[in-house]
Amino acid sequence: MDLALLRTFVTVHRAGSFTRAAALLGLSQPAVTSQIRTLERQLGKPLFLRQARGVSPTTIGDELAHKAAPHLDALVEIAESGLDDESSLRTLHLAGPPEFTAERALPALTELTGDDGQGFALRASFGTAEEALEGLASGHHDLAISTARPRGALLTATPLCDEEHVLIAAPRWVERIDAEALRLKGAPALENLPVVEVHESLPFVSRYWASVFDSRPAASGTVIVPDLRAVLACAIAGAGLAVLPRYLCAAALDDGAIAPLNDPVVPPLRTYFLVVRTGTLAIPHIARAHEWLQRAAAAWC
Repeated sequence: MDLALLRTFVTVHRAGSFTRAAALLGLSQPAVTSQIRTLERQLGKPLFLRQARGVSPTTIGDELAHKAAPHLDALVEIAESGLDDESSLRTLHLAGPPEFTAERALPALTELTGDDGQGFALRASFGTAEEALEGLASGHHDLAISTARPRGALLTATPLCDEEHVLIAAPRWVERIDAEALRLKGAPALENLPVVEVHESLPFVSRYWASVFDSRPAASGTVIVPDLRAVLACAIAGAGLAVLPRYLCAAALDDGAIAPLNDPVVPPLRTYFLVVRTGTLAIPHIARAHEWLQRAAAAWC
């Protein structure tokens, strides 16, 4: 079987589209379509179902991708790293949420970028869970940190750590809240406080309200900034209440710049997953980064 055809097939499988696969491979769409048809003729079975938007794999297509993709990734790794140049660093491409990746993962992984003979170069991309997993599946990343567990056999997810969420505000707002009223009334006692969030949909506040108060927040966002570190800065400045990961606001809580508004018996948690393309943990620098992050995470939880 022609390896070039298999490479095109795996790229289409990951991209979910002939058009996107063609762009990734540097080929024309007709060339990609022709290669997939050739492979289907050789196998005597259809590999994809054509849809209005992209393609979806058949059962045979999924099975072939599951078997072939790890070996193709390993061959690409050998080709890119070179057989003769032992001094060249391999590159790890990491994707994840900006705050957690910047505050947790990158400081841990930079310890592996040294010149001990096993180090690697590091490239990081920030984005949503959907963007990180899509980039991983299409071969743009080697490792992804995600708050969503991927489905299917092409990606393998390992739980990394749980993140506790805390309802906080500047002390002047906390002083206005009657603790007894909050205990008795719950969320309604907080309705008059402004809200700082990362998106108009209030994802962190809504998740907290559903978990702790079994309700939806009545307020809308007063300050919307697309980074949790900016949310923390605005909360410290007195812009309103916010829900933040404890690791991100622990120092501000310790020095009194902010204070907790509530102390539930069971705080809301969110799980992070470490995700790779199935089979790529056979590649040494990916396996080393994967193991190193798991070890580091033991101290984060």
